[in-house]
Amino acid sequence: MSILFVVVLFLIGFVGSFLSGMLGIGGSIIKYPMLLFIPQLFGLAAFSAHEVSGISAVQVLFATIGGVWAFRKGNFLNYRLIMYMGISILIGSLIGGFSSSSMSEDTINIVYGFLALAAVIMMFVPTKGTDDQPLESVRFNGPLAAVFALVVGIGSGIVGAAGAFLLVPIMLVILKIPTRMTIASSLAITFISSIGATFSKVATGQVEYVPAGIMIVASLIAAPLGVQLGKRIEPKYLKALLTILILGTTIKIWLDIF
Repeated sequence: MSILFVVVLFLIGFVGSFLSGMLGIGGSIIKYPMLLFIPQLFGLAAFSAHEVSGISAVQVLFATIGGVWAFRKGNFLNYRLIMYMGISILIGSLIGGFSSSSMSEDTINIVYGFLALAAVIMMFVPTKGTDDQPLESVRFNGPLAAVFALVVGIGSGIVGAAGAFLLVPIMLVILKIPTRMTIASSLAITFISSIGATFSKVATGQVEYVPAGIMIVASLIAAPLGVQLGKRIEPKYLKALLTILILGTTIKIWLDIF
């Protein structure tokens, strides 16, 4: 493994994890395509879709730990929401993770593309007024949250993502959760989801441990930094940035599928 390869992997992990902490996502929606395409641009060894999904699953586990730790103070974590969605997404990610070992790379990429497409459509739905309500008065439909989390968990387990790029639009648009609470709580839910995804990827031999280790180091450094910056940015700008990232990734994935 060359120095260039290590640097490229570290930077991919750093950028993805920084955005992870700032936007409340696990970062796989960014790192998945970056891992697939950027090493090839530098003439380095290319990862397969299975290897990328395995590396992403492990890395997200540690990126979300750093993000949740940075959000531990304040009233941003909604523990009832975390319980409903966390348990369901963990079950779904285990199902998806184990079933992915029998899928082709094209199938994994198509699943990822559909998840991203659904997420970007929801991000364009207006969510007026949700950020004006006090955090302690937030209410939501628990069973509905659990059902959506189960579906997201199955899909995210297949691609090795923790599913936050789809959870965030669901929490904002369908459950009407304020943006800052969504960002903080989604990191905690994503952490729970990534436990199932990581376990299943390791158990089925889909993880390259050295690249994953490099990205873990980057995650633990970058995610808390992203959280601190995100606290200083207005919610509408955070939502706009997340929409741009999901839209760009969706276009790239579908262009490569066809």
